[in-house]
Amino acid sequence: MSLSIRTILDQATASHFTNIALGHVTREQPNVQASPRAVHPIFFGSFDWHSCVHSYWLLATLYRLFPKLPEHPYIAALFVDAFTPDKAKGELAYLERATARGFERPYGWAWFLMLQAELNRHKGRVGKSWASTFKPLARLFATRFREHLPKLTYPVRSGVHSSTAFALAFAHEYASAHDEKLATLIVKTARTWYANDRNCQAWEPSGEDFLSPALTEAECMRRILPPREFRAWFDAFLPRLAQGRPKTLLTPVVVSDRRDWRIVHLDGVNLSRAWCWRNIAASRPAGEPLHRIATIAASSHLAASYRHIADEYSGEHWLATFALLALLPTGGKELAE
Repeated sequence: MSLSIRTILDQATASHFTNIALGHVTREQPNVQASPRAVHPIFFGSFDWHSCVHSYWLLATLYRLFPKLPEHPYIAALFVDAFTPDKAKGELAYLERATARGFERPYGWAWFLMLQAELNRHKGRVGKSWASTFKPLARLFATRFREHLPKLTYPVRSGVHSSTAFALAFAHEYASAHDEKLATLIVKTARTWYANDRNCQAWEPSGEDFLSPALTEAECMRRILPPREFRAWFDAFLPRLAQGRPKTLLTPVVVSDRRDWRIVHLDGVNLSRAWCWRNIAASRPAGEPLHRIATIAASSHLAASYRHIADEYSGEHWLATFALLALLPTGGKELAE
């Protein structure tokens, strides 16, 4: 399947993604909790809290980027109903409990800050009110990052929700514009954990991952390092890439059963690798071999899983978010205004 990652994010694709997300952000069951709406007045759908949060990020992003989207009124109505001070207080009350201090650490924390960063880009009275509603929640998660990172002696080099590279990359997008102290801490932490990494062997994928530990680390460093320093770091991190090695990072993974809620994570590996490879390609001059290698890898990984994002609810409730990441130029920052 040939799929262009440069042209596919058009209004038709945005509409497709929007309808997928609108179909599950308010779908309370199935869910990891028996009665999620009782404790999460906003983020009760999409099977679990973090998937609901990043599905709202998808809707907010497409709402801003495609003002003529046919589903525009539906997104606005959903947000007006969901993003209220009283409902935000309900979410905050759950999170402020002593037993919830580790809730969704660090994946959900990072995704919420990504949502807040996106809402902060919205213009107009209504858009600004949505961002204002979530400020107390954003402050809470930013504080938790500031308290947790100094205590975390080692990074978590996984391909699932515990990945510290993924969390730092996303938290930095919010912090770089809205929390200077947190941004400084994220940069310091990422340098401490990853700056000396060399000759990555990339023993992946693991059977239930949805992220590439190697490429997610590279994406984190791309975001926090100056461009020239990142290129030098990346060349030492994957020094044999021009020779097509390690091959595992360039080869899309096989998903044997999309009805299995953990095996379908591997579609996430393909989509998140496409996101990372595209951003790596953008960091290299167009004439370089590594630019071509990364661009081809991004396309092949995207093509391997894109058509399956709504096959089964096991993937439908979250995969479109990672497909959108793979299609937004360097995470969407060029489209921030």
